[in-house]
Amino acid sequence: MADEKIEQKATENVADAPAKPGADTPAEKNKGNSIFPWMIIAAVVLVAAGAGLGLGLLFAGSSGPEAPAPPQNQAPVAEQATQSSVPTAAAENSWYFDLDPVVANLNEPGATRYVRAALTLEMSGELAVDKGTALLEQKKPLLTNLLTIYLAGLDIESTRGDKNLKRIQFEICDTFNERLFPDSKPLIKGILIKEFAVQ
Repeated sequence: MADEKIEQKATENVADAPAKPGADTPAEKNKGNSIFPWMIIAAVVLVAAGAGLGLGLLFAGSSGPEAPAPPQNQAPVAEQATQSSVPTAAAENSWYFDLDPVVANLNEPGATRYVRAALTLEMSGELAVDKGTALLEQKKPLLTNLLTIYLAGLDIESTRGDKNLKRIQFEICDTFNERLFPDSKPLIKGILIKEFAVQ
């Protein structure tokens, strides 16, 4: 019995004895095994982030699809423009002619409402500036009359909003082209509004 007590004490002392340096306990062995999966996950995340960054930098350099190359038998557009004649290049340039402001009563029964409009004509480069200016100065009374009659036919609702202003610009441009250039290509490219006040 005494031997059993001594043996029991020896096993308790061995269990309670501090571990020798360099010897792994079962808890430390499990701790090493639990770090390994986290290291793998961290490595995968770093590789994926690097791949994503690389692709992002690769695609950030391109701003969109590239323009197709011109056919072999045709020169690029820039070369065609330099090879073209001077009148064609002049046709691309616009010049401007200011009209005097026009005031007209709107078609509003029971109320006196009016519109004041100041317009600029955008002229095609096909019409020389000196010849075109002389023509427009000569026809200025006709243009003022056409504009006054057109504006007097409008009511207050047809002058509100950008959609209506664009329609007005288009209709004035068509009217002026029909009267100034009846038998030729229209040379007024557009109407620019400097002032359009309704009161």
